[in-house]
Amino acid sequence: MLRLLLVFVIVLSLVATSGCAINRASASADPSLRCEAIKTVHVRFRNGDDRGTQNLIIEKFLASGFVVSADPASNPQADAVVTYHDQWLWDITWYMVELTVTVREPITDFPLASGHSTHTSLTRKSPKEMVDEVVDNLLKQCR
Repeated sequence: MLRLLLVFVIVLSLVATSGCAINRASASADPSLRCEAIKTVHVRFRNGDDRGTQNLIIEKFLASGFVVSADPASNPQADAVVTYHDQWLWDITWYMVELTVTVREPITDFPLASGHSTHTSLTRKSPKEMVDEVVDNLLKQCR
């Protein structure tokens, strides 16, 4: 009985102290992407965004020298449309676990470039850090 209890304690401690840490960031671009032609972007609002991810993306593109629009009622006259998808999880607090940002051709909605970041609970970043990481990796596709 003591041996069984010892095995149970060891297994329980291994399960309790092991964690899944994923830290992944990537970006890719279509060969047809002409970065020099993109001066203005329209950030399309994602329904259900109640955590301000759109605002962080707008701020990042503005800080990177782009003219940015985001008014959903307007017909954007932009060189590119930016879409995004953020996924949040609960682990003591809510945190952004995944973010994908896609730069699209405004007329056809064709994806010209896409950036993605995943950080699980043990490697989590703030939403601003996630946006910075994804957009910076996207912009590196133009250099």
